[in-house]
Amino acid sequence: MKEKLTIVKVGGAIVEDEAQLSQLLNDFSAIQGKKVLVHGGGRKATQVASQLGIESKMVDGRRITDADMLNVVTMVYGGLVNKNLVARLQACGVNALGLTGADMNVIRSHKRPLKNGIDFGYVGDVDKADGGILSRLIEVGITPVMAPLTHDGQGHILNTNADTIASETAKALAPIYDVTLIFSFEKKGVLSNPDDDDSVISTITRSDFINYKADGTISGGMIPKIENAFSAIDAGVKQVIITLATAIDGKSGTIIK
Repeated sequence: MKEKLTIVKVGGAIVEDEAQLSQLLNDFSAIQGKKVLVHGGGRKATQVASQLGIESKMVDGRRITDADMLNVVTMVYGGLVNKNLVARLQACGVNALGLTGADMNVIRSHKRPLKNGIDFGYVGDVDKADGGILSRLIEVGITPVMAPLTHDGQGHILNTNADTIASETAKALAPIYDVTLIFSFEKKGVLSNPDDDDSVISTITRSDFINYKADGTISGGMIPKIENAFSAIDAGVKQVIITLATAIDGKSGTIIK
């Protein structure tokens, strides 16, 4: 029987909220067994870019990453946010190690081609994550903390969506562990009514997802999040949950089936 592994993805909005972040890190530290933390940091990147006089450009919620913005996200994601999380986890008794996809060649990607005529710049779409090297770290008691940066094998760092990093990491580790993937953010789950925080949809199947997209219940950034969830399920991840950052025990939220 495979050992249990929990992967928690925390979004940038939570990283910026001290109270929620503190509770999440405490709750993450309390998770029994092997675990991995994946983080975003887009709001902090936007803030630092503004301080440096660099304009943040977004299309459909996705960041355009030119050369200047690539420098910012590399500094913020791989440095400021990642290392602060690592330090705080160490204080909680978790032996954490911060990683980008370039470290140990753990996640390789390619530069995203033009999409509907839009050049996203230095944005990476994942080709492969190395579950073997991650598992060797995990087996010696290390908890990886994954930043949303990958590389192309040609010496270039690429900005990569954090939900995708979480999904690809889960997929790579699924043959080795019994993986639960938790997407945590500022809502209690996927909502049927965006104005009602208690209107959590308890489970979403593929047919549900098609219907919810068609009628507009699910839209915007939630669509790729759920697509990443189904991709993980297809690759053998046992369970995917979308839930509140202060409820990562897996007992509430939306279960993707």
